[in-house]
Amino acid sequence: MNNSRRDFIKKATTGAAFLAAPAILGSARASGQTKAADAVTPFKLKYAPGLGMFRQHAGQDPIDNIKFIHDQGFRAVFDNNIMRKEPAVQEKIMSELNRLGMDFGPYVLRADSGKQDFVLNTQEVRDMLIAQMKEGAEFSKRTGAKQALIVLGRYDMKLHMDYQTANAIDNLRYCCDIMEPAGVTLVLEPLNHHTNHPGLFLKGIPQSYAICRAVNRVSCKTLDDLYHQQISEGNLIPNLEMAWSEIAAIHLGDNPGRNEPTTGEINYKNIFKYLYNKKYDGTLCMEHGISQRGTKEGEARVIQAYRECDSFEV
Repeated sequence: MNNSRRDFIKKATTGAAFLAAPAILGSARASGQTKAADAVTPFKLKYAPGLGMFRQHAGQDPIDNIKFIHDQGFRAVFDNNIMRKEPAVQEKIMSELNRLGMDFGPYVLRADSGKQDFVLNTQEVRDMLIAQMKEGAEFSKRTGAKQALIVLGRYDMKLHMDYQTANAIDNLRYCCDIMEPAGVTLVLEPLNHHTNHPGLFLKGIPQSYAICRAVNRVSCKTLDDLYHQQISEGNLIPNLEMAWSEIAAIHLGDNPGRNEPTTGEINYKNIFKYLYNKKYDGTLCMEHGISQRGTKEGEARVIQAYRECDSFEV
Protein backbone atom coordinates (compact mmCIF):
# COMPACT_ATOMS: atom_id res chain seq x y z
CA MET A 1 0.00 0.00 0.00
CA ASN A 2 1.40 3.42 -0.91
CA ASN A 3 1.82 6.23 1.61
CA SER A 4 -1.20 8.17 0.41
CA ARG A 5 -3.44 5.16 0.91
CA ARG A 6 -2.13 4.58 4.42
CA ASP A 7 -2.50 8.26 5.27
CA PHE A 8 -6.09 8.08 4.12
CA ILE A 9 -6.82 5.16 6.44
CA LYS A 10 -5.25 6.90 9.41
CA LYS A 11 -7.16 10.10 8.72
CA ALA A 12 -10.39 8.12 8.53
CA THR A 13 -10.02 7.28 12.21
CA THR A 14 -9.92 10.91 13.27
CA GLY A 15 -13.41 11.91 12.22
CA ALA A 16 -16.28 12.96 14.41
CA ALA A 17 -17.63 9.40 14.47
CA PHE A 18 -14.71 8.46 16.75
CA LEU A 19 -15.03 11.16 19.36
CA ALA A 20 -16.89 8.73 21.61
CA ALA A 21 -14.10 6.15 21.40
CA PRO A 22 -10.85 7.72 22.61
CA ALA A 23 -8.84 4.48 22.35
CA ILE A 24 -8.98 4.61 18.54
CA LEU A 25 -5.84 5.87 16.85
CA GLY A 26 -6.40 9.48 15.85
CA SER A 27 -9.69 9.96 17.70
CA ALA A 28 -7.82 10.30 20.98
CA ARG A 29 -5.89 13.20 19.55
CA ALA A 30 -9.08 14.79 18.25
CA SER A 31 -11.00 14.39 21.51
CA GLY A 32 -8.20 15.19 23.96
CA GLN A 33 -9.58 12.54 26.33
CA THR A 34 -6.57 10.19 26.05
CA LYS A 35 -2.89 10.76 25.40
CA ALA A 36 -1.86 9.85 21.88
CA ALA A 37 0.73 7.43 23.24
CA ASP A 38 -2.00 5.55 25.13
CA ALA A 39 -4.09 5.21 21.99
CA VAL A 40 -1.50 3.10 20.21
CA THR A 41 -0.10 1.18 23.18
CA PRO A 42 -0.16 -2.53 22.35
CA PHE A 43 -2.77 -4.56 24.20
CA LYS A 44 -1.54 -6.76 27.04
CA LEU A 45 -2.77 -9.92 25.28
CA LYS A 46 -2.83 -10.99 21.63
CA TYR A 47 -6.45 -10.21 20.78
CA ALA A 48 -6.85 -11.11 17.11
CA PRO A 49 -9.45 -9.33 14.95
CA GLY A 50 -10.66 -11.17 11.89
CA LEU A 51 -9.47 -9.77 8.57
CA GLY A 52 -12.40 -7.65 7.41
CA MET A 53 -13.72 -6.83 10.89
CA PHE A 54 -12.81 -3.15 10.36
CA ARG A 55 -13.71 -2.84 6.70
CA GLN A 56 -15.58 0.44 7.30
CA HIS A 57 -12.18 1.99 7.98
CA ALA A 58 -9.66 -0.22 6.23
CA GLY A 59 -11.67 -1.33 3.21
CA GLN A 60 -11.48 -4.81 1.70
CA ASP A 61 -7.77 -5.20 1.09
CA PRO A 62 -6.30 -7.64 3.67
CA ILE A 63 -2.96 -5.81 3.85
CA ASP A 64 -4.68 -2.50 4.58
CA ASN A 65 -6.68 -4.31 7.27
CA ILE A 66 -3.54 -5.71 8.88
CA LYS A 67 -1.92 -2.27 8.99
CA PHE A 68 -5.02 -0.69 10.49
CA ILE A 69 -5.31 -3.47 13.08
CA HIS A 70 -1.64 -3.03 14.03
CA ASP A 71 -2.09 0.74 14.34
CA GLN A 72 -4.84 0.16 16.93
CA GLY A 73 -2.51 -1.85 19.17
CA PHE A 74 -3.48 -5.39 18.19
CA ARG A 75 -0.65 -7.86 17.66
CA ALA A 76 -2.48 -10.76 16.01
CA VAL A 77 -5.15 -11.50 13.42
CA PHE A 78 -7.10 -14.54 12.29
CA ASP A 79 -8.84 -15.53 9.08
CA ASN A 80 -11.11 -18.58 9.03
CA ASN A 81 -11.18 -18.53 5.24
CA ILE A 82 -7.48 -18.15 4.45
CA MET A 83 -7.20 -21.62 2.90
CA ARG A 84 -9.79 -20.56 0.30
CA LYS A 85 -7.74 -17.58 -0.80
CA GLU A 86 -5.29 -17.60 -3.69
CA PRO A 87 -1.80 -18.73 -2.66
CA ALA A 88 -0.34 -15.37 -3.65
CA VAL A 89 -2.79 -13.60 -1.31
CA GLN A 90 -2.05 -16.06 1.50
CA GLU A 91 1.66 -15.40 1.20
CA LYS A 92 1.18 -11.61 1.10
CA ILE A 93 -0.85 -11.79 4.32
CA MET A 94 1.74 -13.87 6.14
CA SER A 95 4.59 -11.74 4.86
CA GLU A 96 2.96 -8.57 6.17
CA LEU A 97 2.28 -10.19 9.55
CA ASN A 98 5.91 -11.24 9.77
CA ARG A 99 7.06 -7.73 8.86
CA LEU A 100 4.97 -6.23 11.67
CA GLY A 101 5.79 -8.94 14.21
CA MET A 102 2.18 -10.12 14.46
CA ASP A 103 0.80 -13.59 15.17
CA PHE A 104 -1.74 -15.51 13.13
CA GLY A 105 -4.51 -17.47 14.85
CA PRO A 106 -5.62 -21.01 13.99
CA TYR A 107 -6.82 -21.53 10.43
CA VAL A 108 -9.82 -23.77 9.75
CA LEU A 109 -8.67 -27.09 8.34
CA ARG A 110 -11.76 -29.25 8.87
CA ALA A 111 -15.04 -27.99 10.32
CA ASP A 112 -17.81 -29.96 8.60
CA SER A 113 -20.48 -30.03 11.28
CA GLY A 114 -22.92 -31.83 8.99
CA LYS A 115 -21.06 -35.13 8.71
CA GLN A 116 -19.95 -38.03 10.85
CA ASP A 117 -16.22 -38.50 10.42
CA PHE A 118 -13.87 -38.65 13.42
CA VAL A 119 -16.32 -40.85 15.36
CA LEU A 120 -16.23 -43.61 12.72
CA ASN A 121 -13.77 -46.47 12.34
CA THR A 122 -13.67 -46.93 8.57
CA GLN A 123 -10.86 -46.87 6.07
CA GLU A 124 -12.81 -44.43 3.91
CA VAL A 125 -12.96 -41.87 6.73
CA ARG A 126 -9.33 -42.42 7.64
CA ASP A 127 -8.16 -41.94 4.05
CA MET A 128 -10.21 -38.73 3.79
CA LEU A 129 -8.78 -37.32 7.01
CA ILE A 130 -5.22 -38.21 6.05
CA ALA A 131 -5.64 -36.49 2.68
CA GLN A 132 -6.98 -33.37 4.37
CA MET A 133 -4.16 -33.33 6.90
CA LYS A 134 -1.62 -33.53 4.08
CA GLU A 135 -3.29 -30.50 2.50
CA GLY A 136 -3.05 -28.64 5.80
CA ALA A 137 0.58 -29.61 6.30
CA GLU A 138 1.43 -28.29 2.84
CA PHE A 139 -0.42 -25.03 3.51
CA SER A 140 1.42 -24.58 6.82
CA LYS A 141 4.75 -25.33 5.21
CA ARG A 142 4.13 -22.67 2.57
CA THR A 143 2.74 -19.97 4.89
CA GLY A 144 4.26 -20.68 8.28
CA ALA A 145 0.85 -21.03 10.00
CA LYS A 146 1.29 -23.19 13.10
CA GLN A 147 -2.22 -24.07 14.32
CA ALA A 148 -5.04 -25.81 12.43
CA LEU A 149 -8.60 -25.87 13.76
CA ILE A 150 -10.70 -29.01 13.44
CA VAL A 151 -14.24 -29.92 14.47
CA LEU A 152 -14.86 -33.60 15.17
CA GLY A 153 -18.17 -33.77 13.31
CA ARG A 154 -21.52 -35.22 14.30
CA TYR A 155 -22.09 -38.05 16.74
CA ASP A 156 -23.54 -41.41 15.67
CA MET A 157 -26.88 -42.13 17.35
CA LYS A 158 -26.44 -45.86 16.67
CA LEU A 159 -23.01 -46.19 18.28
CA HIS A 160 -22.17 -46.01 21.99
CA MET A 161 -20.38 -42.77 22.88
CA ASP A 162 -17.42 -44.65 24.32
CA TYR A 163 -16.78 -46.38 21.01
CA GLN A 164 -17.10 -43.05 19.22
CA THR A 165 -14.58 -41.54 21.64
CA ALA A 166 -12.13 -44.37 21.02
CA ASN A 167 -12.53 -43.91 17.25
CA ALA A 168 -11.94 -40.17 17.53
CA ILE A 169 -8.77 -40.79 19.54
CA ASP A 170 -7.44 -43.25 16.95
CA ASN A 171 -8.27 -40.95 14.04
CA LEU A 172 -6.60 -38.01 15.76
CA ARG A 173 -3.41 -40.02 16.22
CA TYR A 174 -3.33 -40.70 12.48
CA CYS A 175 -3.79 -36.96 11.87
CA CYS A 176 -1.00 -36.09 14.31
CA ASP A 177 1.34 -38.46 12.49
CA ILE A 178 1.10 -36.07 9.54
CA MET A 179 0.81 -32.68 11.23
CA GLU A 180 3.38 -33.08 13.99
CA PRO A 181 6.41 -33.50 11.69
CA ALA A 182 5.24 -30.35 9.88
CA GLY A 183 5.33 -28.41 13.15
CA VAL A 184 1.55 -27.90 13.21
CA THR A 185 -0.72 -28.22 16.25
CA LEU A 186 -4.29 -29.40 15.74
CA VAL A 187 -6.72 -27.54 18.00
CA LEU A 188 -10.05 -29.27 18.65
CA GLU A 189 -13.00 -26.91 19.03
CA PRO A 190 -15.96 -27.93 21.18
CA LEU A 191 -19.14 -26.16 20.01
CA ASN A 192 -22.33 -25.50 21.93
CA HIS A 193 -25.25 -27.82 21.26
CA HIS A 194 -28.02 -25.60 22.67
CA THR A 195 -27.98 -22.57 20.36
CA ASN A 196 -25.79 -23.11 17.31
CA HIS A 197 -24.66 -26.71 16.75
CA PRO A 198 -27.01 -29.46 17.96
CA GLY A 199 -25.87 -33.00 17.22
CA LEU A 200 -22.11 -32.51 17.34
CA PHE A 201 -19.84 -35.02 19.07
CA LEU A 202 -17.48 -32.59 20.81
CA LYS A 203 -19.43 -30.27 23.09
CA GLY A 204 -17.36 -29.25 26.11
CA ILE A 205 -13.94 -28.49 27.54
CA PRO A 206 -13.83 -31.50 29.93
CA GLN A 207 -14.59 -33.84 27.02
CA SER A 208 -11.97 -32.23 24.79
CA TYR A 209 -9.44 -32.30 27.63
CA ALA A 210 -9.95 -36.04 28.13
CA ILE A 211 -9.55 -36.73 24.41
CA CYS A 212 -6.36 -34.68 24.16
CA ARG A 213 -4.90 -36.48 27.17
CA ALA A 214 -5.75 -39.82 25.59
CA VAL A 215 -4.27 -38.90 22.21
CA ASN A 216 -1.17 -37.87 24.17
CA ARG A 217 0.55 -35.94 21.40
CA VAL A 218 2.03 -32.46 21.56
CA SER A 219 0.27 -31.71 18.28
CA CYS A 220 -3.26 -32.33 19.64
CA LYS A 221 -4.68 -29.59 21.87
CA THR A 222 -7.94 -27.78 22.61
CA LEU A 223 -9.34 -24.47 21.39
CA ASP A 224 -11.52 -22.91 24.08
CA ASP A 225 -14.22 -20.79 22.46
CA LEU A 226 -15.55 -18.88 25.46
CA TYR A 227 -18.80 -17.94 23.71
CA HIS A 228 -19.64 -21.59 23.04
CA GLN A 229 -18.55 -22.76 26.46
CA GLN A 230 -20.54 -20.10 28.29
CA ILE A 231 -23.62 -21.61 26.63
CA SER A 232 -22.62 -25.25 27.10
CA GLU A 233 -21.25 -25.25 30.63
CA GLY A 234 -20.28 -21.82 32.00
CA ASN A 235 -17.71 -21.99 34.81
CA LEU A 236 -15.25 -20.46 32.37
CA ILE A 237 -12.23 -19.68 34.54
CA PRO A 238 -12.34 -22.94 36.54
CA ASN A 239 -12.59 -24.91 33.29
CA LEU A 240 -9.65 -22.98 31.85
CA GLU A 241 -7.67 -23.80 34.97
CA MET A 242 -8.51 -27.51 34.99
CA ALA A 243 -7.85 -27.98 31.28
CA TRP A 244 -4.92 -25.57 31.06
CA SER A 245 -2.28 -28.09 29.97
CA GLU A 246 -4.34 -28.95 26.88
CA ILE A 247 -5.48 -25.46 25.80
CA ALA A 248 -3.52 -23.90 22.94
CA ALA A 249 -5.90 -21.28 21.53
CA ILE A 250 -8.90 -19.19 22.57
CA HIS A 251 -11.86 -17.69 20.73
CA LEU A 252 -13.87 -14.75 22.05
CA GLY A 253 -17.46 -13.56 21.86
CA ASP A 254 -20.00 -12.43 24.44
CA ASN A 255 -23.29 -14.15 25.22
CA PRO A 256 -26.09 -13.64 24.38
CA GLY A 257 -25.66 -12.19 20.89
CA ARG A 258 -22.10 -13.28 20.09
CA ASN A 259 -20.84 -9.73 19.79
CA GLU A 260 -17.91 -7.85 21.32
CA PRO A 261 -17.11 -8.04 25.05
CA THR A 262 -19.23 -5.79 27.31
CA THR A 263 -22.40 -6.55 25.31
CA GLY A 264 -23.40 -9.67 27.25
CA GLU A 265 -22.98 -11.56 30.50
CA ILE A 266 -19.32 -12.67 30.34
CA ASN A 267 -16.88 -10.77 32.57
CA TYR A 268 -14.07 -10.59 30.03
CA LYS A 269 -12.00 -8.17 32.10
CA ASN A 270 -11.60 -10.85 34.78
CA ILE A 271 -10.93 -13.56 32.19
CA PHE A 272 -8.25 -11.48 30.46
CA LYS A 273 -6.59 -10.78 33.82
CA TYR A 274 -6.59 -14.51 34.56
CA LEU A 275 -5.01 -15.29 31.17
CA TYR A 276 -2.41 -12.57 31.63
CA ASN A 277 -1.45 -13.92 35.05
CA LYS A 278 -1.17 -17.41 33.51
CA LYS A 279 1.32 -15.88 31.06
CA TYR A 280 -0.83 -16.95 28.12
CA ASP A 281 1.02 -16.00 24.93
CA GLY A 282 -1.34 -17.43 22.32
CA THR A 283 -3.94 -15.70 20.20
CA LEU A 284 -7.44 -14.73 21.34
CA CYS A 285 -9.43 -14.71 18.11
CA MET A 286 -12.22 -12.14 18.06
CA GLU A 287 -14.66 -14.53 16.42
CA HIS A 288 -17.76 -12.47 17.01
CA GLY A 289 -19.98 -9.89 15.41
CA ILE A 290 -20.28 -6.16 16.00
CA SER A 291 -23.28 -4.94 17.98
CA GLN A 292 -23.51 -1.82 15.78
CA ARG A 293 -22.62 -3.67 12.62
CA GLY A 294 -21.92 -1.93 9.36
CA THR A 295 -20.89 1.39 10.91
CA LYS A 296 -17.66 3.17 11.80
CA GLU A 297 -19.11 3.85 15.23
CA GLY A 298 -19.65 0.12 15.73
CA GLU A 299 -16.07 -0.68 14.78
CA ALA A 300 -14.84 2.02 17.13
CA ARG A 301 -16.94 0.54 19.91
CA VAL A 302 -15.32 -2.89 19.40
CA ILE A 303 -11.84 -1.46 19.87
CA GLN A 304 -12.96 0.59 22.87
CA ALA A 305 -14.54 -2.52 24.43
CA TYR A 306 -11.22 -4.33 24.22
CA ARG A 307 -9.44 -1.34 25.74
CA GLU A 308 -11.90 -1.41 28.63
CA CYS A 309 -11.49 -5.15 29.22
CA ASP A 310 -7.70 -4.93 28.77
CA SER A 311 -7.45 -2.27 31.52
CA PHE A 312 -7.17 -4.81 34.34
CA GLU A 313 -4.50 -4.11 36.97
CA VAL A 314 -1.30 -6.16 36.75
